[in-house]
Amino acid sequence: MLIGQYEHTIDVKKRLALPAKFRGELGDKVIITKGVESCLVVYTEKEWEIMSGKLGNLPISQSEARSFARIMLAGAMEVALDKLGRILVPDYLKEYAGLKKNVVICGLSTRLEIWDAEKWDEYTKNAEKGVQEIVSKLGPLGI
Repeated sequence: MLIGQYEHTIDVKKRLALPAKFRGELGDKVIITKGVESCLVVYTEKEWEIMSGKLGNLPISQSEARSFARIMLAGAMEVALDKLGRILVPDYLKEYAGLKKNVVICGLSTRLEIWDAEKWDEYTKNAEKGVQEIVSKLGPLGI
């Protein structure tokens, strides 16, 4: 299971080492794409098949569905892990997420998110302020 929060750095060659704890589950290659809130999302090949299937089944008659599918699918790139568990972060994704040197990699069960460390700190501070309200809204979803 992909859980936890890890601090890493992107080297000058734009390589990012994924946490050793996750490498066995990730396999030899992963799919990296644009996420919401200016982060990147990393999927295993299996999870990407599930997600891309859902995206492909969104109603093309709805502009929001078309836009979301375009962002996720057109923004996706298959990347291989090297012997040290590093991936090469494409320039367009690095720019999209505003990644500098220090990043935070978050395990979110079926996927990873990659955040610029400063943006992650700001996001978590804001989210934690409203956690009670968030939880009350999740009740109808069975949480």
